[in-house]
Amino acid sequence: MHNESPKQLIAETKQPIPAKPGQLARYDYEYSRKGVCNIFIATEPLMGKRIVRVTSTRKKQDWARFLEEIARKYRYAEKITLVMDNLNTHKPASLYETFKPKKAKTLLDRFEFIHTPKHGSWLNMAEIELRVLSNQCLNRRIDTITEVRRQVSAWEKERNNKEAVINWRFTTEDARIKLKRLYPSV
Repeated sequence: MHNESPKQLIAETKQPIPAKPGQLARYDYEYSRKGVCNIFIATEPLMGKRIVRVTSTRKKQDWARFLEEIARKYRYAEKITLVMDNLNTHKPASLYETFKPKKAKTLLDRFEFIHTPKHGSWLNMAEIELRVLSNQCLNRRIDTITEVRRQVSAWEKERNNKEAVINWRFTTEDARIKLKRLYPSV
């Protein structure tokens, strides 16, 4: 499973007031926007493993290099299946635009791509992992990509060490009801 998400880099404009006994920390509503970074995530849901990378852009080349990293991590796998959305960067051409043809073809042969239906990204477990990452790690103002990388790396290591898995409760019967319009009529 694979997904990606932007993260705004936001700095405080005034010094926050730290928490005291009986009083929460206080932050000013005003902030300074410092740009955006991109978070790529790939999950191996049954094993409780994930790979997360933070990049300064979300270009075809960034995605292709992330695939290269996944392929390197799973170098002994014959085929790597990626479930992902239909984003414009998620195309085989991205590999050819980034790498020499021989390398692009070698990488492409390692992957099987399964695209979620339009408006069905919630079917992608990597989307759930991104939500967990956001809630546990990135739900505050962070002003530099370096700090985002540091936080994400620590989160990734902790989740992988715990082998944290997603309790997926969407059954085949649920799919037949919820996705009825996608099934052929007989």
